[in-house]
Amino acid sequence: MNKPLAERLRPQKLDDYLSQQHLIGETGALRGQIKQGIVPSMIFWGPPGVGKTTLANIIANESGRPFFTLSAISSGVKDVREVIEKAKKSDGLFTTKNPILFIDEIHRFSKSQQDSLLGAVEKGWVTLMGATTENPSFEVIPALLSRCQVYVLNPFSKEDLVALLKRAMREDKIMAEKQVELVETEALLRLSGGDARKLLNIFELLVTSEENKEVKITNKMVLDKVQQNTVLYDKTGEQHYDIISAFIKSIRGSDPNAAVYWLARMIEGGEDVKFIARRLLILASEDIGNANPTALIMANNTFQAVSTIGHPESRIILSQCTTYLATSPKSNASYKAINTAQQLVKKTGNLPVPLAIRNAPTKLMKDLGYGDNYKYAHNYEGNFSEAEFLPEEISNTTLYEPGNNQREQAQREFLKKRWKTKYNY
Repeated sequence: MNKPLAERLRPQKLDDYLSQQHLIGETGALRGQIKQGIVPSMIFWGPPGVGKTTLANIIANESGRPFFTLSAISSGVKDVREVIEKAKKSDGLFTTKNPILFIDEIHRFSKSQQDSLLGAVEKGWVTLMGATTENPSFEVIPALLSRCQVYVLNPFSKEDLVALLKRAMREDKIMAEKQVELVETEALLRLSGGDARKLLNIFELLVTSEENKEVKITNKMVLDKVQQNTVLYDKTGEQHYDIISAFIKSIRGSDPNAAVYWLARMIEGGEDVKFIARRLLILASEDIGNANPTALIMANNTFQAVSTIGHPESRIILSQCTTYLATSPKSNASYKAINTAQQLVKKTGNLPVPLAIRNAPTKLMKDLGYGDNYKYAHNYEGNFSEAEFLPEEISNTTLYEPGNNQREQAQREFLKKRWKTKYNY
């Protein structure tokens, strides 16, 4: 049986690898290390189909290391230990070319499974390579993450994907048997969602299903042959990102009916409940914030609860939190404040802290004026003293603008009374 097109076209050398020039280009972070045979443990983070597994295979090939692979979906602690034992007995033991252990979807490994990797990585029995579509800061235990370099793989551009199709037409023997013309590519690229593997699978289906030798790829042809077979929810592809986007925007738009619908789509599609709860936690602060501070508490408790309860009962907790957040007043004032503040920091650099509010733990610091004229707020009426807390160069700069809702309007009135002459409230 023939291998799928995506597998037949998988590059074997670094020079054939498409995109990710920030990593494998002439000045890329990885190219020099690979050429010198210096391969640290690393985690590749990026969306589906951008070449994480391929890059791991190329690194193993070009560095001449034994290569072992596991899938986090189907492997347990026992499987990890068996592979580590094999790696220890391989020819690479006690040489600079220790074996590479590649774990696909490492974010799906439990804490105990990740713990079982630690000893092998620390002792150099294996060089760990993991691939993940989720932020490793959330999904990989700190002890393991601290021993790995994290490299971000970017989504393919339209130009990259079209170049990949042309490579398939040019280099693959089966595709070359047909006379393929790319008349239109919009529908093909949209259905693939930037996933190169999915793109090639769809492309192969289109080309091989045509009886004629001449094949013209048009948007209508793609939609007629492929769209009706698109899965309801693909938690590793475009639908994953589209539906979570619809879910978040429905809550932000205060529509609990749409929000629960998209929640149900994710649950029925087998989405990780912690992934959903984590997005609710972010939204509670980004889109609701001080308009209803209880939203953050609710979302945090939801995350803790679903982590403990699991599927299927966690759907009830997620539904409660979703409807609560959707019907809460909204404000992005805190989100905008930190964005504005960060832009100001980048623009103005490391401005000095005013002397009055500097820490003065030593006599020398006190002699230099650290802490002089500091007005301790609790010594003044209303527990407030009008003082200077910003660097002089940006004094009177308003960064936090309370939103137009009951709670934040009360905050605005509070700030107005205290900062009549300083901030624009």
